[in-house]
Amino acid sequence: MSLRLTGNEPVFDSRQACILGLLTATIPVMKPERVVLAADHAGFPLKERIKSFLQGKGIDTVDVGTFSEEAVDYPAIMRKGAAAVLEYGCPGIVFGGSGNGEAMASNKVRGIRCALVYSEETARLARAHNDANMMSMGGRLTKPKDAEKYVDVFLSTDFEEGRHLKRVNDLEGGR
Repeated sequence: MSLRLTGNEPVFDSRQACILGLLTATIPVMKPERVVLAADHAGFPLKERIKSFLQGKGIDTVDVGTFSEEAVDYPAIMRKGAAAVLEYGCPGIVFGGSGNGEAMASNKVRGIRCALVYSEETARLARAHNDANMMSMGGRLTKPKDAEKYVDVFLSTDFEEGRHLKRVNDLEGGR
């Protein structure tokens, strides 16, 4: 199943999420039931590939856009994706040309910890050490088969807590 959000749905924006106290999303170990997807035009083809990959595993997707390779500005799409991660309490994956700007835009939303992933090890560490609730990948830099591996690692890795918990809490303003 895929849920496609086009703009009129009641997904909280980051300001509303903060007001409602939806400030952080710690995702439990997965297999998640749902994953939020967001992309700009350069990340669109990889987003579509990963959407099919996830659905093939029985995981629902919430696709907040973009829906074509037509050029778009990514910040608003990434904020919408981040808000959906907070609202649904599920992980998110964002895609761009390199994934850098998409991670930066996502991380502007309070409660989001989005990691740029470019290997199985960065996917594992994003979850294990940083409790990342979103991952970002570059559609121009990541081979689809590699992206599938990174997604599997990200979605199956537990947060180790321990010495890392204090640091993650500090990212959230010392909570």
